[in-house]
Amino acid sequence: MDGFWPRPRVVVSACLGFAAVRYSGELIPDRLVAALREHVDFVPICPEVEIGLGVPRPTVRLVRTGGGLRMLQPLTGEDLTERMEVFSRGFLSSLGEVEGFILKNRSPSCALKDAKVYAHADQGGAVARGPGLFARAVEEVFPLLPKEDEGRLTSARIRGHFLMRIFALARLRRVDDLPGLMDFHARYKLLLHAHHQAATKALGRLLAEAKGKPFGQVRQAYEEGFLRATRTLFRLPAMADALLHAFGYFKRGLSPKEKAHFLDLLAGFREERVPLEAPLALLQSWAKRFGEEYLEAQALFEPYPRALMDLKSS
Repeated sequence: MDGFWPRPRVVVSACLGFAAVRYSGELIPDRLVAALREHVDFVPICPEVEIGLGVPRPTVRLVRTGGGLRMLQPLTGEDLTERMEVFSRGFLSSLGEVEGFILKNRSPSCALKDAKVYAHADQGGAVARGPGLFARAVEEVFPLLPKEDEGRLTSARIRGHFLMRIFALARLRRVDDLPGLMDFHARYKLLLHAHHQAATKALGRLLAEAKGKPFGQVRQAYEEGFLRATRTLFRLPAMADALLHAFGYFKRGLSPKEKAHFLDLLAGFREERVPLEAPLALLQSWAKRFGEEYLEAQALFEPYPRALMDLKSS
């Protein structure tokens, strides 16, 4: 099934294995980014280099002032805020279609949430944390797209969620007619159910009422609904409910011991004693055994290329 996966286009901080552009002149190898190169088309970018700062370069800081948040370089006294904002707007407006962003954490330009904010340009002691200036522009221009920093992607659950979304989006954007979109929805039904049941039903209604409407508008509305539905990590009870729904397809063919074993696994999953992979593997084996093609095709079992499912948390 790996060959079926289209390649998502993902913007990535250039310092994460592409170029030695960190303020210190470092290149930062990243295991996930390296593994993704075979499956993703990357767009590397270093906003600080793009606005003319050298490598290595004096430290840049985010400073809270009476006029708002500023990007300052204490050693030179330069205010780089407008240069960064102009570059960010220009780059993002000319970027074209992308499926996601992997950005450097703690960076005053690229951090999504954890850049240090100071009260003074030349004094220590951060007073807050927040997004870097480039990342803030990314959120404004692409509020629904998947975005993570390389630090958070070391978590298996966060990494799986991010990969599911970028590969689903790449697949969705290659659908070119309503029957194809309905097939996509059918493949992602259980996975959507595990994230947001009400949104799943709303997407179903959207497709049911789509006949006769311009397909481009329908797909755009579906894409926005899909991204909103999957914006946050699945909750364990909702995922357990999706697994139980799949289990219902096999009740008549299973022995009492098999049923009891699955329900024990499901209880363990709900209590965080059993990993998701255990009940998933059992359900997938039963789908093959009983020839349940609808279940075999579910993205829940393979939400992104199988080669990436073997990555371990660091």
